[in-house]
Amino acid sequence: MTVSPVGFTEEEIAEIRFDEKGLVAAIVQDRATRDVLMLGWMDAEALRRTLTTARTWFWSRSRQEYWCKGETSGDRQWVRAAAYDCDGDALLITVDQEGRGACHTGDWSCFHRRFGDSPS
Repeated sequence: MTVSPVGFTEEEIAEIRFDEKGLVAAIVQDRATRDVLMLGWMDAEALRRTLTTARTWFWSRSRQEYWCKGETSGDRQWVRAAAYDCDGDALLITVDQEGRGACHTGDWSCFHRRFGDSPS
């Protein structure tokens, strides 16, 4: 798959409001379906890696290490766009999802569980 880095400046990175642990929530959305696929956590380095490699990189809070989505599962995410919200405290990463999907359970989206009788 052909991908291109997402342009950014260090001034833009400085606008992100990382929490007290140095992290910001990154919502990942499929470009074609507009499905919200997952939510992960990025620090400044994971964000830079995501933008420069056009692959999604996250900080694992449990393992305390960086991980690139799909390196072990093959369910890779190819970054097509990245944005940050008006407060600078959340990211939206638009991707082309490869493979079965984004969830480690094998589901397309991590948001496959619904409360009550909500329609799917």
